[in-house]
Amino acid sequence: MGLVKEVVREIGNRSREFYEFVLPPVDIHLEEGGVRVIIDMPGFAKEDIELNLCGDVLTVRAQREPADPDTMVTNQRPGRIDKKIRLPMQGRPDEEKIESARYADGVLTVVIPVASDGTRISID
Repeated sequence: MGLVKEVVREIGNRSREFYEFVLPPVDIHLEEGGVRVIIDMPGFAKEDIELNLCGDVLTVRAQREPADPDTMVTNQRPGRIDKKIRLPMQGRPDEEKIESARYADGVLTVVIPVASDGTRISID
């Protein structure tokens, strides 16, 4: 019986690694003057989430302690997230900042101001 339990535990570990890579689901919406990024992250505390913006890449990191150490398979609620999200456009070149970030009901919403389409240059 010990071998079966070990195989199930290993399957759970591989499953968790896969879901930590694929998750969390991310939606990106273009809005007036910015981009709204919505990330499903249920089960994390706000204090455990770290955001970093570098150019057009938003990095989201979070880690939490497992609720039950005897859990065999974790599919939908990974204990760790390290996700790099490439934004569809560059942030403002003079500032790499996140305008706002809100975490409520397991959903992280981040608003990032983006650069304008550029300046039209006349040719003489």
